[in-house]
Amino acid sequence: MYKLGLIGYPLGHSISAVIQKAGFESIGESGTYEILETPQDYLIQRVKELKINGYDGFNVTIPLKVPISLFLDEIDETANIAGCANTVKIQSDRSFKGYNTDIYGFWAALPKNIDLSGKTAGIIGTGGASRAATVGLIQAGISEINYFSRNIINSAEMINSMRETFPDIKFNNYQIQMIRDLADLAILVNCTPIGMRGNSMDMSPVTKYDIEKMNKDAIVYDVIYNPMKTLLLQYAEECGLKTVNGLDMLIYQGAKAFEIWTGKKPDVQTMKIAALQAL
Repeated sequence: MYKLGLIGYPLGHSISAVIQKAGFESIGESGTYEILETPQDYLIQRVKELKINGYDGFNVTIPLKVPISLFLDEIDETANIAGCANTVKIQSDRSFKGYNTDIYGFWAALPKNIDLSGKTAGIIGTGGASRAATVGLIQAGISEINYFSRNIINSAEMINSMRETFPDIKFNNYQIQMIRDLADLAILVNCTPIGMRGNSMDMSPVTKYDIEKMNKDAIVYDVIYNPMKTLLLQYAEECGLKTVNGLDMLIYQGAKAFEIWTGKKPDVQTMKIAALQAL
């Protein structure tokens, strides 16, 4: 029996346990997946517990995707490129290997009938989710990315890292309070928790007025999945724009993590049905 879990804080909105349970059912095996609320100041103790209590692996979410890197013994290429990990496999010698399955999840959830080649994207936030979105968008062909963050100084390290990794991509950094005209964006991605149930569900990271300025062929992508339609996505729909919520990203990254832990591919559709029933 596999023993898995999720660390982060807060986790009251999470349906990851439901999804992973469905994954086990789809391959006819059993396992546990625990929700382990972990504030940042408890991370050291939680890492010790995961290592000695027989866990096979775990997922990592806000606000621990970057801090967990300090405890990894090895990282794969995805975590190296993104500069953070959201999936950890605990190997037989109890060492930690980090992966970033968010990159795959983000990219896989993009509509397949769109062409982002050579276009400009906007990303709200510069945390762990934005790193995965950055790599996923570059894989999709984006040539320029505008970041909108609350604190330009704090976000500079992450953006400079992306500039070094992807020298052919143009990166710009803007303060969210001074948001510029969004008309040149092919896609706008919210990578902050603004709009999440239990956090700020009645808020949007940008105003409807800002969304109205976007090109009618543009996409608004919110990595939040609970609720499935955030206020940001409501604004986008009212403006006639294409929208993507975070549920498919969650499912695809979870399926990739499941494969890393078990070596077996779960049925993605079974996992999605379970997720929809839980929301």
